[in-house]
Amino acid sequence: MTASTTTPPRTTDDDWWRSAVVYQVYVRSFADSDGDGVGDLQGIRERLPYLRDLGVDALWLTPFYTSPMIDGGYDVADYRDVDPMFGTLTDFDEMITDAHALGLRIIVDLVPNHTSSAHRWFTAALAAGPDSPERARYLFAEGRGEHGELPPNDWESIFGGPAWTRVADGQWYLHLFDPAQPDLNWRHPEVRAEFSDVLRFWLDRGVDGFRVDVAHGMIKAEGLPDVGFSTMTTGQRQVELLGKGRLPYFDQDEVHEIYRAWRPILDSYPGGRMAVAEAWAETPQRLARYIGPDELHQAFSFDFLDATWSADSFRKVIDTALAESAVVGAPTTWVLSNHDKQRHVTRYGDGAEGLRRARAASLLMLALPGCAYLYQGEELGLPEVLDLPDELRQDPAFLRTGESRDGCRVPIPWSGELAPYGFGPAGSDLSWLPAPATWRGLSVAAQTGVADSTLELYRAALRIRHEHPALASGAGGVTWLETEPGVLAFTRAAGAAVLTCVVNLSGAPVLIDGYGAPIAASEALTGQGSGHLLPVDAAAWFERR
Repeated sequence: MTASTTTPPRTTDDDWWRSAVVYQVYVRSFADSDGDGVGDLQGIRERLPYLRDLGVDALWLTPFYTSPMIDGGYDVADYRDVDPMFGTLTDFDEMITDAHALGLRIIVDLVPNHTSSAHRWFTAALAAGPDSPERARYLFAEGRGEHGELPPNDWESIFGGPAWTRVADGQWYLHLFDPAQPDLNWRHPEVRAEFSDVLRFWLDRGVDGFRVDVAHGMIKAEGLPDVGFSTMTTGQRQVELLGKGRLPYFDQDEVHEIYRAWRPILDSYPGGRMAVAEAWAETPQRLARYIGPDELHQAFSFDFLDATWSADSFRKVIDTALAESAVVGAPTTWVLSNHDKQRHVTRYGDGAEGLRRARAASLLMLALPGCAYLYQGEELGLPEVLDLPDELRQDPAFLRTGESRDGCRVPIPWSGELAPYGFGPAGSDLSWLPAPATWRGLSVAAQTGVADSTLELYRAALRIRHEHPALASGAGGVTWLETEPGVLAFTRAAGAAVLTCVVNLSGAPVLIDGYGAPIAASEALTGQGSGHLLPVDAAAWFERR
């Protein structure tokens, strides 16, 4: 039975996604309701008031589907059910009903590039043998070499090593990620029909949108041609998880046919159902092709995440992203952290410096037109956990490359003096990854009501973003202002209401004057004459009406 929702989210505007702030929930690490050390859907449900009070518009949930959990749920065995680790379909229905009642929308992860090797289709493919209809749903091929002992081509897995695994009958199958994640053949009509049905299954249950995993990867070049170089021969990796190289297995033109078939499905449901692409392309122009009235609604602007801590880098990324979004008539989608990248506190220098910069970057992002995605815990100023014991790491990439994404996936701290800081119910001390002792002062409880805390900064900024006429619509562009070197300043305006965002990346305090009264600042401002001194690595919003 599908869920029905009668209470509309915070806004009934079908274009809600154009200016939304979306909070990414890494389900395993958000809140544990039953004390087994793993986050779950009921845990999310219990914490929904916190997210409403934070001021976000929607939640993006990482995969909670039936899965062997080789890659944290991105190896899906059943796209229409909830893994018992996370709960049941009833738990999902109750969670989404409560979310909608609180004005929160729900976006779920869709993983269409590959299935789990435990998926019924793949087990059938292995049993059926070469040239069978069952194998045609995946990318099986004969090997090279005298006896087929070499992979069909030189493609490499994003997790390291060859992208091919040989099965008992001698054929090879493609997996751009872990061997437990065989790639689907998206030229097969059954694959396309299956995912159209999966979309409808979750739309019928009330989901408001989809985040499309590896949205640029489903179509591979005809003939599966070699890349022409490999890590083993050149020392240069073919591709990073979030890279930009032009490759025969990424960003093929034919992939857009898939999204042109999906868009009418999304449009057939009321309430502004949407989809956002996790897509990496060689240029911003190619990335923009994923967005439009006949394809997807958004694509993450990962260039913003990758910008270095300099005014020139941020200015270039912002200008390019806004120009491309104007061409396709869709909003830019900004992001600073996610479950695949090191937390931006650590990327920006870690410690006190990294936190200052992270707070400033957040104010910069939230002042820009378009949609912003927050990663759970960034509102607490959480750094990357760099010293997890190797034996506790679960990222499959770690076993193949020595690189791990586990450090950004440590469960977030809610309260208390000892780890896992209220992650589970009272009396539970289980946590699938350990939180460090230094997080005691970063918990939700420790920061709530503390005027200069990162949590209260986010709450204030999100409230202003919703209420201020210059920011609330998410529309319009930015007007850059002349500043001294190393300082970014731009205005957003709606009628007589003008908001100016200033970010000091110059290495010395700067005097800010003439932009009106400060209404938010990542660090304390000092009054000087009619203006204010903006500290190093700080950002502030000024209002003039």
